[in-house]
Parts: sequence; structure tokens; C-alpha cells
Amino acid sequence: MSRLISIIPVPAKLELTGGEFLFSGSITTRIDHASGFAKGVVNWLCDQLKNNYRFSLMQADSNSDAVLIEFLHDPSLSAEGSYNLNVADKIIALKAGTAAGFFYAAQTLLQLFPLNAKSDNISIPCLKISDYPRFRWRGIHLDVSRHFFPVDFIKKLIDLLAFHKMNIFHWHLTDDQGWRIEINKYPRLTEIGAWRIEPDGKRYGGFYTQSDIREVVEYARRRFITIVPEIELPGHATAALAAYPEYSCTSGQFKVANTWGVFDDVYCPGNDKTFLFLENILAEVAELFPGKYLHIGGDECPKVRWQNHDLCQQLMKRSGLHDYDDLQALFIARIARHINSLGKSLVGWDEILDGGAPQDAVIMAWRNAAKGVEAAQAGNDVVMTPMTHCYFDHYQGKVNEPKAIGGFTPLNVVYEFEPVPDSLANDLHHHIIGAQGNIWTEYMHTSDHVEYMAFPRACALAEALWSPQTIRSWPGFQDRLREHLKRLDRIGVNYRKLSD
Repeated sequence: MSRLISIIPVPAKLELTGGEFLFSGSITTRIDHASGFAKGVVNWLCDQLKNNYRFSLMQADSNSDAVLIEFLHDPSLSAEGSYNLNVADKIIALKAGTAAGFFYAAQTLLQLFPLNAKSDNISIPCLKISDYPRFRWRGIHLDVSRHFFPVDFIKKLIDLLAFHKMNIFHWHLTDDQGWRIEINKYPRLTEIGAWRIEPDGKRYGGFYTQSDIREVVEYARRRFITIVPEIELPGHATAALAAYPEYSCTSGQFKVANTWGVFDDVYCPGNDKTFLFLENILAEVAELFPGKYLHIGGDECPKVRWQNHDLCQQLMKRSGLHDYDDLQALFIARIARHINSLGKSLVGWDEILDGGAPQDAVIMAWRNAAKGVEAAQAGNDVVMTPMTHCYFDHYQGKVNEPKAIGGFTPLNVVYEFEPVPDSLANDLHHHIIGAQGNIWTEYMHTSDHVEYMAFPRACALAEALWSPQTIRSWPGFQDRLREHLKRLDRIGVNYRKLSD
């Protein structure tokens, strides 16, 4: 069989062994007793084959001799996501030590299917694959505050992340331009904060109910994706303050922002009731999202209102603080203690380093890679997401591109991204737990536009985060991507076409 193996991300080890496996109507699957936890993956794979190729698989009992696809537990593959995939002419064996490993093996198997496959004529090459992820945080961030996107699109994006073996969806749910998550204790957050009046006079907005959130969280869980919710504080709070102005320093009248930028009105740290408000919100959020992490933003917080507020001044004097970075650090530390009490770990943008970040906080280094080095040297775990390589709201071509916020981050720059900086000492490399691409949506009004900005850059980032650095090749990736994009065509992704 002569066919390009266009798997993305490229597996750690792949050996073609000659020959092919031919699918037929008598295919059966079997799970060995020790792999019973893989049953959900088997069901998912059967659904994928039925929906995409009109092909039905039968599940055999443990004594069947007709088995042609089997899921075998291998304790040596206990690292999360690791798997082996062996395709011979008569049998396909998926081996893993975790359910996630079986899922990624199944995703790889699906990428072996020919693009023109028909249910009565499907063959895949015989091969051996041994594969595992390089980083444990492989993510994409989506801002739904500037523009709101429906649940069906969120699910589609989650499917696309899973297809590329990503495991984190960072859901940016609140900002100045809209509060997008229902909080039962504070209904005005969505009654008022979820809606804005656009400059043309039209009302714009929307939000996810708690039922929506639970539905999406469960959908992601079945695809081995953890959702990290972001509730912005102490800055980027205009939408919340429009609903509850008493938690600002001025108690003035606010409107949900209908322009982009950074706004001076933020949460007031001098008022103890501010913390009760935020702690109640975070408690509801923590109950909705079972993952380990809760993101609090912490970025781009002006201090001008704090400088002119008696309660803030009194707090600084009482606490012996030297400057307003220290006051923000105190704010973040108090929130971190509450998040820890909920059984979660705090994640924040790299501004939370200013004044000192909590020791167990995860830092997202966005301004530059040097902030990631600074965080690792301070003992914090780091998610690398620098603007230079990971901002998918930047332009990806120099002509005939839709309006973007600025910057220029073409596909090759994303692919060349190395999350571990050369300047970081070897004994601190373990603090770099991964990276993610960020999709800020100021100029993305539709889901099609989001897809255009995200893909194929997300494909490049997925390979940078999954595959060993030593086997990655830009020419090889380009060859595989040309075939891979045909798979995205098949599932209706509005990706940016490759430049000639």
C-alpha cells in the first residue's frame, strides 16, 4: 500500500510493517477483563465508525474467536495518554494503561482511514505505533465574552481538540463585555451583565445556563478534555459591576462595555463584602466544573480607583503594603485560599507574579516567555502561551485576511514554538507543564470566523505539545497537513487554506 500516513500530531514511533487490514461486515471488538474501564471508548469508537463510515462493529464476549479489534490493558503504559497501536492483517490491537490512552489510540486509528473510504471497501496499512504526550497541558482558550457562541459550537470545538489529542479547554466566561455563566445566587449577573447595547443601538449578548454548563462539561469529560473556567478578577469586571456596582470603589452606575480595551473600574479590595461576593460566585463555579483548575484572570488591572479610595488606603496601611502591586497580590492570595478550600488550584495570567504569586498557583505566561522563566524560578508551574506564538487572534497572512486585533503569527511560527525556553535551567524544566493557544474574539462575530483563526494553527500547536521535539519536522508536517486538512473538510471545518 502506498499512502502518506498523515497522522497529526505525529506519533513518537511509527513503523510500517507491510500489508493492510481490510474491514468487512464481520468485524468484532473485544475488551479484555483488565481493560473494562475502556468500555466508554469502545462505544465512542463504534459510534464514530457508524456515523462517519456507515460501518457497524459488534462487541464480542471474552471467549469469542472472531475478534479483530481488541482493547488490551498494558500496565507498562500507565502514563496518562500513552498507548500502543498494532495493526496486522487479521487483527488490530489497542494497548493502554489508562482510558485516555485507549481514546488517543482510537483517534489515531481513525486518522488511518482513507479519505474516500466506503463501508464495503476500507483498508488501513499494517503498522506499529508507540505514542505518548510530551506535555500534560495541551490546550485552547476561547473568549466568549467579547462575542458569544452557542453550545453546539462549543461541542464542535471540543471534538476538534480531542481529534488532535488536546486535553484542556480554557473557557473565558467573564469580561468587561459580557458575563456568560449563570450564577444562581446573583441573578443580575446574567439579567444585566450578559447583555450590552452595541454602538449601533442593538442589544447583544447571551449566557450559558448551569444546565448548559453541565452538559458541556460531561461532553468534554467523555473526550478526556478538562474544562478550565475563567472568572476575571480583580480587573476586567465592568459587566459584573454593571449588575452589582456596590463591589466597585465608586458604587457608580456602569454599563456593560461595548468597546474593547482596559477599563479603570475594577473590584474593590478594601470592601470585605467584595470577597464574599466573589467567594460565593467561585463556589458555584467550582461545583459546576469538576476539574482541578479554576482560572481567575488577574491580568490588566488598573489601580487608579484603589489609589483614591479610603478603604483601600486603610487596608494597605493596616497590612503594611508598599505599593498597589502588593495590594493586588493580597487580593489574589485571599482568593487563592478560598479556591484551595474548594479543592481547586488557582490559575492566573502572568500579572499575578507582580507583588508575588501564591506558591501553588499555575502561571500562564502570555506577555513573553521570560515571564514563564520568572514563574518557574519562583517555584510555580507554568503554562506557556506567549503572544509571539500562541495568539490565534493575530493575522496569519499579510493580504486578504479578515480584520484581526493585530500581530502576525503565521502557521510556521506556531509550529516552531518550543514551550521550554533555552534560558531555563534543566532542573526547572518540570515546571513547564504545557502550553495553549488563545482565541480572543473582539473581531470574531461568528463560529466560522473562530474556526478560520484557529485552524490549522491549532493543528501545529497540537503537534508541538504532543510529539517529541526530536522528531518534529516543518516539511514533514506540511506534507501531512495537506492530507489532514481533507479530514477537516469532511467534518466541515472552516479552516484557513494553506498558502501556495
